[in-house]
Order: sequence, then C-alpha cells, then structure tokens
Amino acid sequence: MAPAGRVRPLRAEHGWSQTDIAARIAAPAQVSLYESGRTATRLAETFGVSTDYLLIDDAPRRPFRSAEDALGDRLATIAELDPNDQALVLSFIDALVTKTRLRRLTAQIS
Repeated sequence: MAPAGRVRPLRAEHGWSQTDIAARIAAPAQVSLYESGRTATRLAETFGVSTDYLLIDDAPRRPFRSAEDALGDRLATIAELDPNDQALVLSFIDALVTKTRLRRLTAQIS
C-alpha cells in the first residue's frame, strides 16, 4: 500500500470521518491533503503511528513515540556536537555495531 494510502485505513480503523480527524488536528480544510500524502507528522501523532509508517512503503507499524526510546532521544542530541565530535561518536557507534555483528556471526559458526 502506498504510504499516503495508509491514512484512510487508519481513519477507518478508528471509526473517524474526515471531519473527526480535522477536529482532532485543528485543520478542517486540510484532511484531503493529508490523505493525499501531505504533512504526515500531525497525522502520525493523531493516530499514534510513526511517520515512517505513513511515508515509507515497507515500514513496519510502530508507535509515534515510545516512552522507552531513550536511545533515540540521546542520539538526536548528537546534532548539537561540533563536527569533529559527531564524527568521533559515529565512529564509536560503527565500531560497536561491527563488534556485535562479528560476535553474532562467530556464534553462528560455532
């Protein structure tokens, strides 16, 4: 299903009309624009699904925000670092991911 096509089924799943959604997102004249794929963030928040789910064809359905997403919140703050520190953090993350993948691979071989 095309990402923009997910709005209508989500609306139906909640039993809401376009007017109901419009009232929830305070944009009565905009609902048809949302259903055609525009400005998904407020819709994602309203339905409690990720913007990825609304915008990417093969994205899994996930919650809009997870209370347990401390890692994502922390990673978002990396943008505040200067470019050299950002590169250092990313290198460290890459090294840890590589280490974890190698462990998994060697465990499968054993």
